[in-house]
Amino acid sequence: MENKEIEGLKKHIELQKMICKKYNSNFTPIDEKLFIGVSSNLELEPLNGLRHPKHEKMIGWYIWSGEWSDEDDFFKPLCLEHLIELKPEIIKYLGLDIGFRFLTDKKGYEDVWLDENIKELK
Repeated sequence: MENKEIEGLKKHIELQKMICKKYNSNFTPIDEKLFIGVSSNLELEPLNGLRHPKHEKMIGWYIWSGEWSDEDDFFKPLCLEHLIELKPEIIKYLGLDIGFRFLTDKKGYEDVWLDENIKELK
């Protein structure tokens, strides 16, 4: 990893810690070797995220835009590096603890909350 990449990662971690403090969450770093579940189209609004307990090869973060779907192929695995390329503006939320959700849009709307029901999912 080059120095520029290391500096970029440090910047993301500091932003994540600030968001965690703002919303009274423990900082829970993500395992960069695991995958994030994302919907196929991240261009719709609003953009949603929820952190499910980690399972198998998934980090536990699920990111989608527009309306939720129960279709089996709604979420596809994506590595953190590619998510940073696609949606760098949401990386700051990925340090939030299990059970947290966020909702954001391109106009600057931001809502972050703890959903206790997610913490109970297995």
